[in-house]
Amino acid sequence: MSHHTLKSGFTNLSERLNRFPQGAPPSQLLYDILALLFSEKEADLVARLPIRPFPAEKAAKAWGVGLAEAETTLQRLADRALLVDMQVNGRMEYVLPPPMAGFFEFALMRLRDDIDQKLLSRLYEQYISIEEDFIKALFVSGDTQLGRVLVQEGALSPENTLYVLDYERATEVIETATDIGIGLCYCRHKRSHLGTACDAEMDICMTFNTVAASLVRHGYARRVGRSECKELLHKAWEQNLAQFGENVQQGMNFICNCCPCCCEAMLAAQRFGHMNPVHTSNFIVHIEDNCTGCGRCLPTCPVKIIRLETEKEGGRGRKTAVIDETLCLGCGVCVRNCPRGALSLKPRAQRVITPVNSVHKVVLMAIERGTLSHLLFDNQVLWSHRALAAVLGVILKLPPVKQLLASEQVRSRYLASLCQRFPL
Repeated sequence: MSHHTLKSGFTNLSERLNRFPQGAPPSQLLYDILALLFSEKEADLVARLPIRPFPAEKAAKAWGVGLAEAETTLQRLADRALLVDMQVNGRMEYVLPPPMAGFFEFALMRLRDDIDQKLLSRLYEQYISIEEDFIKALFVSGDTQLGRVLVQEGALSPENTLYVLDYERATEVIETATDIGIGLCYCRHKRSHLGTACDAEMDICMTFNTVAASLVRHGYARRVGRSECKELLHKAWEQNLAQFGENVQQGMNFICNCCPCCCEAMLAAQRFGHMNPVHTSNFIVHIEDNCTGCGRCLPTCPVKIIRLETEKEGGRGRKTAVIDETLCLGCGVCVRNCPRGALSLKPRAQRVITPVNSVHKVVLMAIERGTLSHLLFDNQVLWSHRALAAVLGVILKLPPVKQLLASEQVRSRYLASLCQRFPL
C-alpha cells in the first residue's frame, strides 16, 4: 500500500509540473529524482499548489489546513530551494519553479549533506543528458525557448556596440539587478560527481532579482555586489565561457557561464542545433580574408561548429576556418581568441525577438506547447484578477496568428472576442 501511495503522490506531482510550459516528461527516473528531493507528503502537497505565485492563505485553502501550518510547510520547502519565496507588496508570496531552470539546479548550487548529491547527479545525467525526452521538451519544443546567448561585449567592434541593446549586455543585467547571488555551477558540479567535470570556474552561477534574493536568504547562493559579479564575468570571459541567460528583456533571473563539455544548454545546441534549442545573440561570426587556419578558434566554440578547410583538394593548400552560420550562437568567444583578428561579429540580417518579461515568455511558451489553458484555468487555486489580467494583456498584444492559437487552445468565445476587439 505504501508503495502505491508513493507512486501516486509523485505521479500527481509530475502532472502538476507538466501543467507549466517547462515541464518534465514522466518516467521512473523522474519519480526517483523527485523522491530524493521531496518526501511523500511534500509531493502530495506541492501537487496541489497553483501554477503562478500565491500567498500562504491560498496554500492553506488548497491543503485544508490553518494558516500557521501552511506557512511552516512553505518555509520548509523554501529552505530547501524547492519553492521560491518573494516579497510582493509587503507580504510573502511563493512559487514552485519549473525543474529547469529551477529546483533541479538549485539542489546542486551548494554542497549539501541532507541529500545524496552523487546519486542525484547520476539520475540527472541519465534523465537529462542520456535520455532525450526531457532535453527535447525543454529546448526544442515551440519557437520560444528558455534561454538566449548574450554576446561577449569585448568581442564587438566600436561601431557594432551601437547595435547592442541594454538587455543584451551581461554588464547591464548586473548593473540593474536588485539582488545578486552567486552559487555553484549546477552543470559542472553534477559532472564533478561523475568524474567528468572540466576545470572551468565552479563558483560562478549568477542569479538576479527575486530568485537571487530567495536563494541568498536560504543559503543556496552568496550575496555579492555589482563589482564582484563583474569580476566573475571577466573571469568567465578569460576562461572562454559563453553567457547563457534567461530569455527576457526585463528582470532576468539567471546568467550561466557555459563550457562546451558540461553545460546542458550548449550540449543541447550541439545535439539538436538545427531545431534552434537556444536563442542566438543578434550577431553572427564572419571570417575575414586574413585567416591563416591556425585552429585556435576551434576548441573555444561552445557548440563546436567551426572546422578547418583547405583551398585545394587532397589536403593541400592554404587552410581557413569555416563556420556553420546556421548553428552559430553569436557569442563572440571565438572572436576574442583569434590571434590575427580574422574573426569578427556582424549584425544578423534579422533581429532575434526577445520576450519582454517572464509573463510574456511563459504565455508564448504555453501557447506554442499547448498548455495555455493551464495558465488561464488553474483549478488548484483561483487566480487573482491581477494575474489573469497580466496573461490576457500579453495575449492581446500578440500577432493575430498567436492570438488564434490561444483562442483555439482554450476554446473561449470570450478570449476570441477580446482578440477581435483589441487587434494590433
